[in-house]
Amino acid sequence: MGIVRRGLSWLLRPLHRFLVARTAVSDPWEPASSFLIRPDRFGTGSRRPFPWYFEGDSTVPVRDVTEICRWLSACEYVRDSDLFHEPDYWQHPLTFEQLRKGDCEDHALWAWRKLIELGITAEFYVGQWLTDRGGRGFHAWVVFEKDSTLFLLEPVIKDAGMLVKPLSAVRSQDVPDFSVDRTFKMCARSGLLVHWREEELARRGRRRGQAA
Repeated sequence: MGIVRRGLSWLLRPLHRFLVARTAVSDPWEPASSFLIRPDRFGTGSRRPFPWYFEGDSTVPVRDVTEICRWLSACEYVRDSDLFHEPDYWQHPLTFEQLRKGDCEDHALWAWRKLIELGITAEFYVGQWLTDRGGRGFHAWVVFEKDSTLFLLEPVIKDAGMLVKPLSAVRSQDVPDFSVDRTFKMCARSGLLVHWREEELARRGRRRGQAA
């Protein structure tokens, strides 16, 4: 069944990209599809089903979001190429607890697990982070709900008081591609359509340039 699913996904992907490149997107945070989503769509280092990140017993007790932020802010941000000599490697949260080093998805996966352990509704996200200079890059973060308000937890900021902000205040800084919730339901976000459209337009531009 898994082979059939992957094969169908591979065959349909070009058509899917062609169609979504022509689909208007009003809000990149809106859910787009849960059809044929697999963990490896989240990144090249995402090689395990998401329940795997919840296996084993955590050695770091936390009582609230503040303690999660305080612990994370004392961890070191290190790129996978420097720490593991791989372009993308997703640590198990218990490994991250031992090393206290890693990149954005390692920080975010740990925070996501700890929030859920506290009984807080939380989702793990991957997508693009938009810089002040107009650049962008792959990023991972967490969105959680508290007192009927959504908050974004930016896991790699090293000021514990700055990790959590209302999603409404910072949602323009990130363009999500995929998310997974506490039940491990995976979802493609409309931000993915934005990225595919940009890639399609860039591809057309290169073709026109070559033809000229």
